[in-house]
Amino acid sequence: MLCSAGRCLQPLGSEDIVLHELSPGLLKTNSETAMGEIDWVEQWKRLVADRASLASGHADSGYWDRRASSYARSTQARSDEFLQVLQPYLSPRKTLIDVGAGTGRHTMPLAERLEWVTAVEPSEGMRAHIAQRDNITIVASTWEDAEVAPADLVICSHVMYGVADPVPFIDKMQRSARERVFVMMRESDLPHPAAELRRRLAGATGPRLPRFSELFMLLIQIGAAADVTFLRYPIVTRYAGMDEALIDCRALYGEGWDEEAARQALEEILIRDGDELVYDGGVALSGVAHWQPRTSS
Repeated sequence: MLCSAGRCLQPLGSEDIVLHELSPGLLKTNSETAMGEIDWVEQWKRLVADRASLASGHADSGYWDRRASSYARSTQARSDEFLQVLQPYLSPRKTLIDVGAGTGRHTMPLAERLEWVTAVEPSEGMRAHIAQRDNITIVASTWEDAEVAPADLVICSHVMYGVADPVPFIDKMQRSARERVFVMMRESDLPHPAAELRRRLAGATGPRLPRFSELFMLLIQIGAAADVTFLRYPIVTRYAGMDEALIDCRALYGEGWDEEAARQALEEILIRDGDELVYDGGVALSGVAHWQPRTSS
């Protein structure tokens, strides 16, 4: 379910889509050396633990309840290249699990193209934005605790950044997918106003989130040979007002939060767009790793 500076609001859809396919065979030359030097599972766990020490509010079960409305506004008008990656694998007779479905940004359009979609989402506030359809099942749970029947496809978009133990999380997706697993993560830094606040007020952004490239190497380490598609797209974060922006940024800022200084900085960072305050996060680079799970025949 997780998008750095700029004052000029970039219209959505103005950035050309960039789709580059990458075969894992292209990385074979150096992967054995890299694998011998780095335990990518432990590297991931360290990154998540370090980041949690900075932004523990993000792990709060109520964070996404409070964030749901602004998240839905920020993503509803965004062109979605992830669906283009999925398109060759879709058909009206297939089923899909959306791991960390959020406000249903992918669940709802996919339900129009598939026989059935199961949306797994722990946040009540986020689930409230998922439209009711006869072919959508909504499971109120984390992925780790969810009890779901297998599906043809499993997707997981921008969810794994805070997953402390990635291997069981990925293994469960593989066991649940009859045909293919898709995991999307950013490679670029978090394009969020809280990161810009830390740059201005603390002089550094603090511990970073795991990146797509680390997911890719982790997958190689556990034996999942993924194909890769890279996407570039503009990120815009929208708030109903300053109070909503402050609440959101406070949860991601960490220790040393100064409410008045943050308010003054946000007045410079955010721009007015009608009734909303908007943060232009620039263009993000994300990767989609997709592969046939080991349990598939």
